[in-house]
Amino acid sequence: MKNEIFDNMLSRYDLTTEQQKRNAIFEVNQQVILAGLYAGGFFESAAFYGGTCLRIFHGLQRFSEDMDFSLLTQDDKFDFTKYFPAIVDAFTMVGREVEIKKKDKRNFGKVESAFLKDNTDVYDVTFQTEKSIKIKIEVDTCPPLNFKTEQKLLLQPYSFMTRCFTLPDLFAGKMHALVYRAWKNRVKGRDW
Repeated sequence: MKNEIFDNMLSRYDLTTEQQKRNAIFEVNQQVILAGLYAGGFFESAAFYGGTCLRIFHGLQRFSEDMDFSLLTQDDKFDFTKYFPAIVDAFTMVGREVEIKKKDKRNFGKVESAFLKDNTDVYDVTFQTEKSIKIKIEVDTCPPLNFKTEQKLLLQPYSFMTRCFTLPDLFAGKMHALVYRAWKNRVKGRDW
């Protein structure tokens, strides 16, 4: 299904190669997720951080597929599923159908996880890919100590504010991930 808002969001990207098209769809979908979370009141109790936050709000020239969030204060009873309807509504507004499932995983610790799958035929947005788009969303329910947040403006699919970790705290989070990663012998190129 064609949608002017979604198509307008995609038009800001270089869509020359298939990989660029796929990355653009990922990033547009990530922005729609942020809009849905905003509409559902999620940013009253949580903040966006990680590589995708750095890409969307600070122009980091590295594509990131997953979305990481942290609660502002610890909440062991936090239920991310209550925000699913707002995310689905945001996608409906841009003419997309999505399915969100909570990922149940043993030993997952203090992180709530969900996968968002874009069920709309990619062909409807003027190009086709072989794989469906899946975006992993994680919410840390036991946040780090003493982090600071700020409000960042996103203009599409509509104008809204997103609570994000400040740039110094985003950097500190990346350094922590690099130093304390469980699989230390599997260093990735993005780490350098």
